[in-house]
Amino acid sequence: MPDQHLGRNTAYEMGVPLSQMAVWDPIRHQLEMQEDHQEEEIKLLLWKGHCSVHQGFTVSQIKALRKQDPSIRIIVHPECTFDVVQAADLSGSTAKIIQEIEQAPAGTKWAVGTEMNLVNRLAKEHPSQHIRSLNPYMCPCLTMNRIDLPHLTWALERIDAGKPVNQISVDEETAAAAHTAIERMFALV
Repeated sequence: MPDQHLGRNTAYEMGVPLSQMAVWDPIRHQLEMQEDHQEEEIKLLLWKGHCSVHQGFTVSQIKALRKQDPSIRIIVHPECTFDVVQAADLSGSTAKIIQEIEQAPAGTKWAVGTEMNLVNRLAKEHPSQHIRSLNPYMCPCLTMNRIDLPHLTWALERIDAGKPVNQISVDEETAAAAHTAIERMFALV
């Protein structure tokens, strides 16, 4: 099951109505649905999980920036909440955000709703544009900051030494189901 926000935003963009989505709460072991809908109408189960960075962006931040500067374009990652994605001008993956800004003309103003290090990198790489974070008080994602060359090198060296670290193992049934899910995702591309 996809993270609730990424799943909801992606499915909605693909034409699945919100009424056909429900959230699975793994702690309570229950399905959370809109009150006026039945289980048999559900086509997509979303995992009650989220990215703490992307959850930190709000519609009020978008409204405040637009009031301050109506010419600013708002682009957010689809791991933001549904209302934030709907209020933004554009949403898309990290690659899509990078592509949109790379293709934008000089002088364009952007507020970007994603991880702060990416926003800072985009601002540095595109000085002819005005790029800022949708939430300038957002902390960088500590987990994403661990994905760097020194950590990759360390992991590869440990594999080479026959002592892999952070290895994740699952039973064959789970591995087969995960493989099927990945194949289906690639078939959509």
